[in-house]
Amino acid sequence: MKTVLRILAIGLLACVVSPGQIHYASGQGVVPVYEGWERNPDGSFNMVFGYFNRNYEEEVDIPVGPDNKIEPGAPDQGQPSHFYPRRQEFVFKVKVPADWGEKDLVWTLNFRGKTEKTFGTLVPLYELANLVYLENRKGAGALTFPEEPNAPPAIEMVGSSRRTLAPGEPLTLSVDVTDDGYPKPIVRKTPRDANRVAAGDFARQPSPATQAIVKLDPGVRLGVTWVVYRGGPGTVNFDPIRSAAVKPASTGTPAADGPIKGRATTTVTFSKPGNYVLRAYADDGILTTPQDILVTVR
Repeated sequence: MKTVLRILAIGLLACVVSPGQIHYASGQGVVPVYEGWERNPDGSFNMVFGYFNRNYEEEVDIPVGPDNKIEPGAPDQGQPSHFYPRRQEFVFKVKVPADWGEKDLVWTLNFRGKTEKTFGTLVPLYELANLVYLENRKGAGALTFPEEPNAPPAIEMVGSSRRTLAPGEPLTLSVDVTDDGYPKPIVRKTPRDANRVAAGDFARQPSPATQAIVKLDPGVRLGVTWVVYRGGPGTVNFDPIRSAAVKPASTGTPAADGPIKGRATTTVTFSKPGNYVLRAYADDGILTTPQDILVTVR
């Protein structure tokens, strides 16, 4: 009887400490992810990539080169070298020619003694369209019929996209953002919190959507997320990391139809000298457009 109970106890313990259930704050690796491909008007294609940083807290740097490369072609094809925790979708695109054919575009990350690869291919199943972005970034509950004719927002740097400053010196960055006004705000007949379970009743597990760095704050129609895309040796702080370009309409005021535009601003500081690439993502809630800023801190 004791043997049976011991076996049961060991089995229960194995379930509790299953590796798949352990959350690691740091010390884990990064997995590259192929999201799919898009068609360009000129007949070429964009292969779209993201990543999964297995750490819940640690931000990881893997310099572009032998340990962070894309093949065939030059190792540097616009991939990030700074990786935020957990799952980050639709991070960058690599343009390939119309005659690419059945070849693979391979992104390789070597980190902490482990090699991870993802293979970009033009298989029809992986074609991305607006509904794919919508389902991944907003959820199936945001689907509308007929489909909204959403186009990516446009983003333009205010001033130079190359800056030089000293460690600790605040740098103000602004971008002008425009959009076609889609997706339109959802009008809810029932207050959002009406059917929610009271706080504390259940532990809500984080999802890929809530882990994403690039996202809009609640109610914002058009905004910008500022990220470290390629880091130097120091810490970078944004205030704020997400900026509203078009703020929510006042309560009871219907949102305006048609194109929308605005300006988003943040202040950034750097702790150490180095060369940094910051990226501002214009975001309409579904589609994003990046703008890079090169900063030399010395």
